[in-house]
Amino acid sequence: MKEEKYWSPYVAGFALGLVLLAAFVIMGRGLGASGAMMRGVAFTVEKVSPAHANANPYYSEYLDGEQSPLKDWLVFEVLGLIAGGLLSGLLAGRIRFKTDRGPRISARGRLAFAVLGGMLMGFGARLALGCTSGQALTGGATLALGSWAFMMAMFAAAYGVAYFVRKQWV
Repeated sequence: MKEEKYWSPYVAGFALGLVLLAAFVIMGRGLGASGAMMRGVAFTVEKVSPAHANANPYYSEYLDGEQSPLKDWLVFEVLGLIAGGLLSGLLAGRIRFKTDRGPRISARGRLAFAVLGGMLMGFGARLALGCTSGQALTGGATLALGSWAFMMAMFAAAYGVAYFVRKQWV
């Protein structure tokens, strides 16, 4: 079995720091992904039920009178993440359709855990007013106390849940 090569985490972390700095300098704000998702959701709700979307303070905050979520640079950031991840996988020869899982869980169970975890993280991102990239990277870089509290709570919760989920992997 061929050993897969990955970037050094130190080089990748340094590069991510440079990307975050560039976002602050060029765009005037840091990185984040959940805002892009909410723009897409608000746009879709407005297309289905304009009266509901515009009357709802939560959705109307993301509409800003704009007709397309493509008017927000965060949407392009997320599209760039998807394209960059795909390009990276292609260049490294790691594009495969498979489900990584342990011996005690089925592929369906693994995917169910992944969807449930994603839904919980998405819900938590909305409660925290930012996703892990927005809270941890951007908020952490600006030394925002709430972002540091979020990171500590996120890691504590992950360690707490890992004990139970780990049993599926060994």
